[in-house]
Amino acid sequence: MHRGVRGGAVVLALCAALAPGGVAAGAESLVRQSSVPLPLERLFDSTAVSDDARPGEADLDGSGASLSAQDLAAAGWTPGRTLTVQAARLTWPDRPAGAPDHVRAAGQDVRVSGRGNALTFLATGTRGGPVEGSGTVTYADGGGSAYRLSVPDWRRGPLATKAVALPHVNTPEGQLTEQARLYVVTVPLAPDREVASVRLPRAPGMHVFALSVRAKGGGWSGSWAAATSNLQAVGPWTDRTLRLVVHTSVGGPRVRLRFDNTFAAAPVRIGGASVAVRAVGAAARERPVAVAFADAAGVEIPAGAQAFSDPLGFEVPAGADLLVSFHLPGTVATAPVHRLGAQRSYVSGRGDHTADATGAPYTSILTSRPLLTGVDVGGGLGSVVVLGDSITDGTMSTTDANRRWPDVLAARLRAQSAVPHYGVLNQGISGNRVVFDGYPGDGVSTVTQGVSALSRFDRDVLAQASVRTAVVFEGVNDLRSGASAREVVAGLRELAERGRARGLRMLAATILPCGGETRCTAAVDAERVAVNAWIRDAGVFDGVLDFDGVVRDPARPERMRAGYDSGDHLHPGDAGLAALAESVDLGLL
Repeated sequence: MHRGVRGGAVVLALCAALAPGGVAAGAESLVRQSSVPLPLERLFDSTAVSDDARPGEADLDGSGASLSAQDLAAAGWTPGRTLTVQAARLTWPDRPAGAPDHVRAAGQDVRVSGRGNALTFLATGTRGGPVEGSGTVTYADGGGSAYRLSVPDWRRGPLATKAVALPHVNTPEGQLTEQARLYVVTVPLAPDREVASVRLPRAPGMHVFALSVRAKGGGWSGSWAAATSNLQAVGPWTDRTLRLVVHTSVGGPRVRLRFDNTFAAAPVRIGGASVAVRAVGAAARERPVAVAFADAAGVEIPAGAQAFSDPLGFEVPAGADLLVSFHLPGTVATAPVHRLGAQRSYVSGRGDHTADATGAPYTSILTSRPLLTGVDVGGGLGSVVVLGDSITDGTMSTTDANRRWPDVLAARLRAQSAVPHYGVLNQGISGNRVVFDGYPGDGVSTVTQGVSALSRFDRDVLAQASVRTAVVFEGVNDLRSGASAREVVAGLRELAERGRARGLRMLAATILPCGGETRCTAAVDAERVAVNAWIRDAGVFDGVLDFDGVVRDPARPERMRAGYDSGDHLHPGDAGLAALAESVDLGLL
């Protein structure tokens, strides 16, 4: 069993609760800067990248080892290129191999500007384990806040949370076939305050390549999302167009699409993309409208990065099916995929068919969701993210019917006026666990459980557009795989703390009974009961959705009611999923 990465080992929250005005208590005196802040590139004092032919020109870790410039180029991480990772824009240093390209964190004052929900570091460590240290943020109003940063090791750190892994390490004695890791790590910022500068930690072995403020996503609300399960073999597709069917939760007058190359080792090229409202099957009501990427028709997405389309004036209906089409001009043999679509999508014959209104070119059925991870709409009041497993993902729900419980919840929100019409983002992955990584986070694999909820929390929850509330509904797969109630509770507590440190409202759902399923033994049920008692009574979350109480059989509380059971004793069917959604107190959202 692969042990997951505890999210707290990657990033810690503000070291003290924010006082009124958003300043960490006692931090004001810490952030009176004694030096003039400079842009990060003017502080570069160390060289991490070497040409394969001249490995002695760089020394990242003090032993002469370094990153390969050729490997970085193969991943699409070229000098001066701006990458978007976890919705943050970070520029890879615009320096040739052998030139100073990063900062060893030693308390330098860095000029950084912007308002946002997180301070984002592109960094790595060279101490064999996580490198930790405290720093401060100074705001334009003169106040400040403290943060604590933890960066994993470049050769031993977790693959599940890395931004990119390179296949080699350069040394003066020759190139090693060993993965080198770079990480994107975020820490909270005081809300609605303009950042002026950042003091880096004094942390020997912490190397910072880029730094930026991640915008809050204002003006956008998430309407649909799908979490990446793994990197898997596909097609191969050459000169094909994929047309994915997505069901919106909220609508708006503008749209933007998000594509993720998560877990990949090489760039992927999207030649063009479009959006349309679906008529039936792969056919659109009207001719699809092209989207652009930085004013270009297509985009290359580096390994581990993502791409947002430009804002498009397009009326997105709420509770409707959209067709998102994108052309893959080259050969794509592997891709990041959300395995369970619970929805039929389509693949065309050869050619760019993104503009076709008819479904005739789309001759093959696709049941997974490659590359596309989000649809945001203009305006709106924010979104609710559901972090879950197969019960949230839609296993055993009716295909093409949008009967996953988050779909039913979104429909309830649209049908009432007492609570704002929030977007609902389904970030369920079939087989997912709270604490343990099913998929290790790197390489092509048939394991589709995704990395753990702790490992993916930053990407799938914190980085979503205008998220205000997160619902955590996981744990049964951990328990069925041998985890203890103590381990699951510790993971849930950490998720609650990380979310609340970012200003999110954190809700938890109790774990459903699964008696009668092979791995749901009496011992597992006892652990489940213990976890549920903690969820209900500990007061760690801002609210509790007692899904266990909704579906359990009063006569046999270790089992689901027969009318809610899909038949496998683990997953509710359509009626059970609807009962979960109908039980949610909308006021908690």
